[in-house]
Amino acid sequence: MNDSAAPMLDVRLLTKQYGNRTALDKLSLTLPAGCLAVLLGPNGAGKSTLFQVLTGLFAADAGEVRVAGLDLRHRTARALAHIGVVFQQMALDLDLSVERNLRFHADLHGLPRAQAAQRIESGCVAAGLRDDLARPVRELSGGNRRKVELVRALLHRPALLLMDEPTVGLDPKSRRDLRATVVADVRSRGTTVLWATHLVQEAEDADRVIVLHKGRVLADGLPAQVTALLGGVNLEEAFIGATA
Repeated sequence: MNDSAAPMLDVRLLTKQYGNRTALDKLSLTLPAGCLAVLLGPNGAGKSTLFQVLTGLFAADAGEVRVAGLDLRHRTARALAHIGVVFQQMALDLDLSVERNLRFHADLHGLPRAQAAQRIESGCVAAGLRDDLARPVRELSGGNRRKVELVRALLHRPALLLMDEPTVGLDPKSRRDLRATVVADVRSRGTTVLWATHLVQEAEDADRVIVLHKGRVLADGLPAQVTALLGGVNLEEAFIGATA
């Protein structure tokens, strides 16, 4: 991406309050195309609130969000069309098959049936789900349910993928496989990913680490830069020291 291009995600002075509690405190960040950024913060840091604002579920009290140059507040539908989301809580119909869940999502985005079928097939093959297409989602492991949600989020080829604590409850292999699928999409399509987590190991090889605490950005940069800025012999020590 050249320097004159607009950021894929541009958040400026975002503020969100719940009564007397400030969940987001004049938060600003920008992400270019093709960037895997990890939003690292402890529970209650404001990660989920930020994602709820970015996906249009909540309105910010102040500030501005632009997705692919589109103002989220005033051009909501067009901005949201560029976003794919894997929420913290599972959002699949357990009684429908994997294929029917994915077809329903494709229909919501207006994908032609032939194109949807091709993307469902290729996405499930890449995620190792080809043999599970006809199975009800409730028969799948937690890791494979997460893979279905990721395939679904990518069906409309979003430019920005939001992952809200996507590996909670998953075993190490499932976490590794899910991340590998996301990284492959970043490298092949130039997708921008904002991956929220409280697990430091998920941030150690990211393109960017953004440390969030009490609704504020404490540090933003390469993992080594964040470690040096916050102080510590490694990223985990620096993170714990800054947010304890």
